[in-house]
Amino acid sequence: MDGKRLRTEVLQRRGTSQSAFPPPQWNPVFAKTLAFMMAGALGAAGGNDAHALSPADADAIPHVGKKARENFVHYQYAGNHRAFAIAPGGAWSWQADQPSEEVAANSTLQSCQSHTQQKCVLYALNDRIVFDADKWPTLWGPYVDDSLADRAPAGTAVGQRFPDLVWFDAARRPVTLSRLRGKVVFLHFWGSWCPPCMREFPTLQSLQAQIGKRLPADVEMVLLQVREPFTQSRKWVEEYGFTGLPLYDSGVTDDDATALSVSNGERINDRDIARVFPTTYVLDRNGLVIFSHHGPVADWLEYLAFFEHAAASTAPQQGFPAPSADEPQP
Repeated sequence: MDGKRLRTEVLQRRGTSQSAFPPPQWNPVFAKTLAFMMAGALGAAGGNDAHALSPADADAIPHVGKKARENFVHYQYAGNHRAFAIAPGGAWSWQADQPSEEVAANSTLQSCQSHTQQKCVLYALNDRIVFDADKWPTLWGPYVDDSLADRAPAGTAVGQRFPDLVWFDAARRPVTLSRLRGKVVFLHFWGSWCPPCMREFPTLQSLQAQIGKRLPADVEMVLLQVREPFTQSRKWVEEYGFTGLPLYDSGVTDDDATALSVSNGERINDRDIARVFPTTYVLDRNGLVIFSHHGPVADWLEYLAFFEHAAASTAPQQGFPAPSADEPQP
C-alpha cells in the first residue's frame, strides 16, 4: 500500500464458527446510543484510568476469545496511530497506521460497530490502555422509558420487543413471556444434542447462583429446549446434575420440530430467533432486547455487573397486572 498500511481485524464469536455476524439491524434507540458513544470516544481515551501497554493487557480484555488476545499482541507492535476496540459479547476490531489518534479511534469504532448490535468502546489507543472498567457494565444502557418502550417494534434486535413466547411450567401450565414484564429476563435456547450448549451449563449454573444471591427479585432466568422433547433434555440435565437450573418446556415435542409458540396463536421458527445454539437474549423490564449472544459464553459471571446495572438503573414498573390463579409465573 505504498507505505500506508491499514490493518483491520474483526471477530465475532458465532457458536463454533469464527465468522463475523452480518451487519446489525438498525433501530432508533440504537442509533441514539451509537451517536453518544462516538461523540465520547476520544474523551474517554483521555481518562484517568489510561496507562501504558503491558504484556498482561491482552489477558485482561473482557469477553473476548483467544484470537482477540493474540491479535492484541500484534497490535502492540503495529505502527501509530492505532486503536483497539471491543464490545460486550466479544466483538473486537483494530486498525493501525492511521494519520491521527482521532482517525484511528473513530475508524476502529466504526469497524467494530459494523459487526455488533452492542456498543463498541476503545480498549487501547496507541501505546496506552484507555479502557474504562467502571463504564463497561453500563453499555447495555441507556434504558428507554415506558413511553418509548410502548412504541418499540417487535423483533429480536437490540431495542425491539421480543416475541411473546409461550412455554410450560412443571405442572404443564402455559406461561407467557409478557408475564415477566417488570423484571430483567435472561432467555436462553439450548438442546442436549448440542455440545456447545452442554459445555456452557456450568457457567450458567454459576450465574444462576449469583443472581439468586444478589438479584432474586429483579432478574428471571428462563432456559428453553429446542429440537427435542422436554423429557429428553430433562434426562440429560438430571444425569449431569444441573436440575437446579430454571428449565422450562418450550412445547417442542420431537427432534424435527422447529417452531415455537407465541401468545397470539402464531408460530415462530427457532432459526428466526437463534441462527446457532445456544443463543441467549437479555430483556429489560419492558421486554425490550438489551443484549443477545449467538453461541456459547465462556464465563457468564463476566456479565454479572451488567445485570446489576440493568436492575439498578430501571426501577420496577408499576401497573402490570398481577397474575391470576390460573396463570402461573415461572
